[in-house]
Amino acid sequence: MLKVLPIFRIVALLEGISYILLLFIASPLKWFYDDPQYVKMLGMPHGILFMIYVVMAVLISSDMKWTTRTLWIVLIASILPFGTFYIEKKYLNKTSRA
Repeated sequence: MLKVLPIFRIVALLEGISYILLLFIASPLKWFYDDPQYVKMLGMPHGILFMIYVVMAVLISSDMKWTTRTLWIVLIASILPFGTFYIEKKYLNKTSRA
């Protein structure tokens, strides 16, 4: 069906992992131990992955036959911790497409 769907799934996974690492490891180290090196190291890759996620979600939405509401859910999930993992399970998993 979609040739870019596997790439989007990988980007969604990496974006979710980078966000969790940034929120729950790098940021606490920065604020509690005054060590910003991990935020600097993870910030840029996460930002790039986030932008790729958003652009790819918009581009594949018509091929996936997502409604506008579903597209908004997919986009909002990218700013919630663990949101991209939910999207993977609910909207991108091969068994959920019928």
